[in-house]
Amino acid sequence: MCPDLFKIGPFTVHGYGLMLGIAFIVASYILSKELVRKKMDPNLATEITLFAIIFGIAGAKLFYLFENWDAFLRNPIDMIFSAGGLTFYGGLIVVILALFIYIRRKKIPFLVIADITAPSLAIAYGIGRIGCHLAGDGDYGLPTNLPWGFNYEHGTVPPSVMFINTNVAKNYPNGIVPDNTPLHPAPLYEFLAAVVIFSILWKLRKKNWIDGKLFMFYLILAAIERFSIEFIRLNPALLFGLSEAQIISIVLFVAGISGLFYFYKNPQLIENKYVPPVLVNTEPKEKGKQNK
Repeated sequence: MCPDLFKIGPFTVHGYGLMLGIAFIVASYILSKELVRKKMDPNLATEITLFAIIFGIAGAKLFYLFENWDAFLRNPIDMIFSAGGLTFYGGLIVVILALFIYIRRKKIPFLVIADITAPSLAIAYGIGRIGCHLAGDGDYGLPTNLPWGFNYEHGTVPPSVMFINTNVAKNYPNGIVPDNTPLHPAPLYEFLAAVVIFSILWKLRKKNWIDGKLFMFYLILAAIERFSIEFIRLNPALLFGLSEAQIISIVLFVAGISGLFYFYKNPQLIENKYVPPVLVNTEPKEKGKQNK
């Protein structure tokens, strides 16, 4: 766990920022390869990645501010411009809405792009969670006696701050959780889960399915992962003892199951599977092969 990795002159390279950048690069690379395999314009990968960066970070920050409204009202400038404080589901929802509008304008069915981006979304999320682990920004889990419990005392949000005035803190002297308390490395759990989800989607991506079916599997798997990890994380209950992330997970899970059920009831939709237009080959012709 290392919030600040190294310095280059006056600039500090932060663990979270570096992993976030790597996540976008890896996702863009995988996306471009999938577009080529689908015989679509690989330049779309750059455009989609830029949308993900802009709208993803904006949406993640907005959701974080709403989740921490009282703190935002006390110190809005610091909350808005802080390097941390991003909520994944906020970014995901805003990116989906923005891409839906953008892709429709390019006359490409949204579900086609959703399928292509599904594996990239999964692995990018996992890489981003490594950044959370390095930063120790509060995405870690509850105290544990397991041998792989991790020490986050040098994180940007140490346990003594994270657990203050919570039920967890009541089990410790003076209501303070020592910063060196072993905790569940929840971000690493999520990284491993993301690798599994990516592997599943990567294997399924070549099946001749109805457009959108792979994305439905992504929604289901990602929802199960996030719903489960919340049980060992400290997030306030919003409804029926469930956190905000768990409620959103349920919504996404239902959306994924509903989509699969719809496709099952309408198998004829495969006949409308999107066929991309033939791309013009702009590469220069080899010498001796020019048309005469």
